[in-house]
Amino acid sequence: MILPTLRQLQYLKLLSEHGSFSRAADSAFVTQPTLSAGIQELEKILGAPVVDRARSGVILTAAGQEAVRRAEDILTRTEDLVQAARGAGQPLAGRFRLGVIPTVAPYLLPRALPVLRDRFPKLKLFLREDLTQRLIAALKSGALDAALIALPYDMSGLDWAHVEDDELLAAAPANHPMAASTRVDPDSLRGEDLILLEDGHCLRDHALAACGLEPPKGVGEEESFAATSLPTLVQMIGSGLGVSFLPAMAIEAGLTDKTAITIRPLAAEHPSREIVVAWRAGSSRGVEGKLLAETLREAA
Repeated sequence: MILPTLRQLQYLKLLSEHGSFSRAADSAFVTQPTLSAGIQELEKILGAPVVDRARSGVILTAAGQEAVRRAEDILTRTEDLVQAARGAGQPLAGRFRLGVIPTVAPYLLPRALPVLRDRFPKLKLFLREDLTQRLIAALKSGALDAALIALPYDMSGLDWAHVEDDELLAAAPANHPMAASTRVDPDSLRGEDLILLEDGHCLRDHALAACGLEPPKGVGEEESFAATSLPTLVQMIGSGLGVSFLPAMAIEAGLTDKTAITIRPLAAEHPSREIVVAWRAGSSRGVEGKLLAETLREAA
């Protein structure tokens, strides 16, 4: 049986991404006739057309879409093999693509990066900051080697290693009655104007789950306020717009310094999120993921 080559599968993947033979050929650093011939040969091997050629561009057939899905997994595993061979005996040497969520990146990385540079001088770290959902999708597609994220989250298809537990704390304007308490009962916040990060930030869900609260609702059943980032959230709290929850690592890094904000621990069973390094299950980068988590744990 004649099997497709990795080059042919790569051509198909690039064709799917670019929607054009010319752009796919440029991305593969080959001529358009060379890429077109590779696709035609792939179609002969599969016994079915993989693309429909139209004036508006290239459209994948059903067989082509299934072939791309499987090709992405094959190409990712092949790249894993190459990286594992190159890094044999030298973990965390060479390129390593790490994703980080925005509620962790500015607060943990400044402490961790100098440690990583000293311990692994040959490491070439490429960082991508994004929301958890997109980082996990990039992990599974092979676009990232590992991701620094927070649990709980759906981790199907992934493995992970613990870095630290990050306590969630109540935050309110400086003149809020909360200032008179040593600990805050989450139930006491039910009647307050609760400000959270925008939907898509996992910290939002972690805070609500840890306190047993429902998302805040306003007129027309839409949220009254939502922040795009932790610094914006702090400014909103300090301006008296409401109360919220902040991670301890951000506060310790100086997020609330020189602000008119009261911070208090929560009287809840487990008001925290778990910071982990995650990687695709079965990936050869698992050993490096564990080593990275261990290093970050020491730097935390």
